[in-house]
Amino acid sequence: MGEISRRDFLATNAALCGAAMAGGTRAVAAPADPVAAFRTPYKYPRLILAGSGQAGSFDEKAVDCPFVFRANGKFYLTYVGFDGHGYQTGLCESDDLLHWRRKGVILARDPADPVTRHNIACASILRENELTSPGRLVKVDGRYVAAWHAYPSAGYEEGPAVIGLAWSDDLMHWQRGPVILRAEDGAEWERGGLYKPYLVRIGGVYHLYYNAKTAGTPWKEQTGLATSTDLKTWTRHPASPLLRNGPAGSPDFRFASDPVVVSHRGRWGMFYFGLGQDGFARDLLAIGRTPTAFTKVPEILVDVGAPGTIDEKFAHKPSVIWHDGALYHFYCAVSGKWPNDVRGLAVARSTPW
Repeated sequence: MGEISRRDFLATNAALCGAAMAGGTRAVAAPADPVAAFRTPYKYPRLILAGSGQAGSFDEKAVDCPFVFRANGKFYLTYVGFDGHGYQTGLCESDDLLHWRRKGVILARDPADPVTRHNIACASILRENELTSPGRLVKVDGRYVAAWHAYPSAGYEEGPAVIGLAWSDDLMHWQRGPVILRAEDGAEWERGGLYKPYLVRIGGVYHLYYNAKTAGTPWKEQTGLATSTDLKTWTRHPASPLLRNGPAGSPDFRFASDPVVVSHRGRWGMFYFGLGQDGFARDLLAIGRTPTAFTKVPEILVDVGAPGTIDEKFAHKPSVIWHDGALYHFYCAVSGKWPNDVRGLAVARSTPW
C-alpha cells in the first residue's frame, strides 16, 4: 500500500433512574460501564522500540505492527521491521513490558519464493482470548501457530497481500504453510488486497479476523472474518465485513483496520484503528455479545498526541496484554512527515505510570 494514502455500541453513561417501589421510590444504580475495562488513557511518553538505524538490518528504517504475549515466563513482542525494501518479522523479549531486547528475525523474506520474496509480516500467534488473562500462547498439536500476510511487491505494503499460517516449536524458527486467503477469492470489499490477520480459537472453531481494502484509489479498508475447524479449509463469514467504515467525519471513515479480538465478562471486544478524513489514525473499540457482531464505541481509546510528541500523526495498530492489575495497550506511533517520519512502537496503560 502506498505510504501517502495509508499513513496519510455499547457505551453506557452513568445515570440514575427512578423505579416505582411499593411504599415509596428509590434510586436504581446505573449499570456498569462496559468500556471501562478496555480503556488505557495513560501513555508512556517515549517509544519502547524504534528502528535500529543499523545499516543492512531488517529493521533499520522503522518498526511496526506489535503483537504482545507471554511465554516461558517472559513477555515477548513480535514486530515488523522495514529496511527500505520490504517487511520482515522480528521478536523481542522483556521482563517489564517497557524495556525490550531484540532476539532477531523469525520470519524472513525468501527471494526464491514468489509469495514472500519481498515481504512477510507475522501479525498474531494463537494465544489466550480473555482480556485479563496472562496472554499465554496456545499450542495446536504441540506447536505454536501464527498468522502472517505478505505483499507481492517491494516497498511499503505494495500490492494485494495474501494471508497464510506458520508453525513453530520454539518461537524463533518457523515453517511457513500455504496461502489460505487471497483477495481475488473474496467479495468486493476485499478485492484490493488483504491486511493484518488476527487468529483466535473459540471452542472448536478458529476465527481469523482480518482487514482488507477495496480496489482502486482512494480505497477504503474494513474488517471481516473467516473460520475453520482444521486450520486448512477456511470459509468467509457471510456477515463480513463485520466492521464497516463510519460516516463522513467519523474517525474510521476511510479505514476500520487491524482487528484484535478478546473476550471479557460475556462480551467480545474488538480493538481496531480508524483513519479519518483528517488524515490521522487512532485506536478505537467495538463491543459485541457474540464474536461475529460488534457495535462501535463512540469514543477514541488512544488518540494522536500533541504536535511534537511521538504519536502526533498516528496512534494505531493495537495489541493488548494484562499484567499486574493493569491493561497495557501497545501501538504503532508515528511522528513527523513522510518521507522523514519516525515510526516506532509505543504503549499506553489503564493505570498511571
